[in-house]
Amino acid sequence: MSDIVIVFHSGYGHTRKIAEAIAATSGAQLLPIDADGDLPAGGWEALAAAKAIVFGTPTYMGGPSWQFKKFADASSKPWYTQAWRNKLAAGFTNSASMNGDKLSTLHYLFTLSQQHSMLWAGTGLMPSNAKSSTRDDINYVASSSGLMTTTPSDASPDEMVAGDLATAARFGERVREALALLKG
Repeated sequence: MSDIVIVFHSGYGHTRKIAEAIAATSGAQLLPIDADGDLPAGGWEALAAAKAIVFGTPTYMGGPSWQFKKFADASSKPWYTQAWRNKLAAGFTNSASMNGDKLSTLHYLFTLSQQHSMLWAGTGLMPSNAKSSTRDDINYVASSSGLMTTTPSDASPDEMVAGDLATAARFGERVREALALLKG
């Protein structure tokens, strides 16, 4: 088991691709939520053993997918005992539009982490917001509170923006570094 677990739902494969990019640089274990909103066997145990939990969900209609919400609601059992208290938390989301109300989803993930008494890590990345910036630059979507990525609605996971995948890799490094600081 890894110290870092990425628990995520991916409806069409785009959020999974972001989770994989984060895992590649953080060493995280992927814990996909299935189409029925359930974790795989051993999922709750992996979350209990983790030192850091990264939450991921697509943004649908301005919020997390219902599958992710089902998982979040089911997390009331560890919430009741504050089992995730002082674990590192972080979050990410993807939607088709540049804004797509992704901040609402990140706020949901942040609130979930705070109800569990977790410690939140943002991206730690400066935005690419100069005239010379391009869509392939790091943090072009310009989020600080968590990772935001954008994939056109008619693009396959293999057509995702390279800059978003590179930003996800940097975010994975950030989570790994923040966990190392907490471990001392």
